Amino acid sequence: MELSDEMLIEISYVKTSQYRYRVMNSLDGEILIPTQIAKSSEISPNHISRVLSELKEHELVECINPEVRKGRLYRLTDKGEELLDNIDCI
Repeated sequence: MELSDEMLIEISYVKTSQYRYRVMNSLDGEILIPTQIAKSSEISPNHISRVLSELKEHELVECINPEVRKGRLYRLTDKGEELLDNIDCI
């Protein structure tokens, strides 16, 4: 399968940061709150918020209950799932 230039750029974006890569892998097939993401990705909780914001800007993750302050749930978007399926291609 040939990947679009946009997808290749997004894969490169995720691969250039171990934090982004580990957060994406933590969310693979999961719906998690930030503390769970921090634990499973072995990243300190104070970095998780920034990484999630970056990934949301790129439409790779989404918050499914943004109206709450505590216990926000995050999951991969369809684009994020496609990216993880193809991340080893480059």
